[in-house]
Amino acid sequence: MSEKISFHQDTALGQVLSRWWKGLDKNRGPRAELRRAHDLTAVALTSAYQHFYRQMVVAGWVSSASDDWQNERLTAIAGLLAHVTSEDARTLPHAMSDGDQPAFSELRFRRLLESQTIDEAFISLRRAIPMIGDKANIHQLATDVLYWGDNVKKRWAYDYRWPDKKQS
Repeated sequence: MSEKISFHQDTALGQVLSRWWKGLDKNRGPRAELRRAHDLTAVALTSAYQHFYRQMVVAGWVSSASDDWQNERLTAIAGLLAHVTSEDARTLPHAMSDGDQPAFSELRFRRLLESQTIDEAFISLRRAIPMIGDKANIHQLATDVLYWGDNVKKRWAYDYRWPDKKQS
């Protein structure tokens, strides 16, 4: 990958991502189809994902055999965004840890960070999104899923508001 892919809202890919995601509200069939997909293979086999993929290719998404890992990540992005119903300016780790009783416990968050594959991360994040009110910053979520790995996990660890341990 010669140049870093960006889903920032000012890029062609970011604009297609945003338009597609907003379109899920107008046409609920594709959203329902993607939400029923329990893993990345199931997402990739949906017509909703295939339409999204083709739109992304037109916008500049690289589609070659050597970039299969990127297509797996794009599949995860589409599957996760189908669960997001409204935008949130907070990062996902902040949303997961806000409040006196965070929606996402420290243990569950640690397990998410221990995800070794994008499949494992997808399953954990798919469960997390409803727990935080189906809200997310779609552009940041897409970028974080695309680059899921040690750097993203470390940034998330710093963004999460770890609860204070009670002293006995």
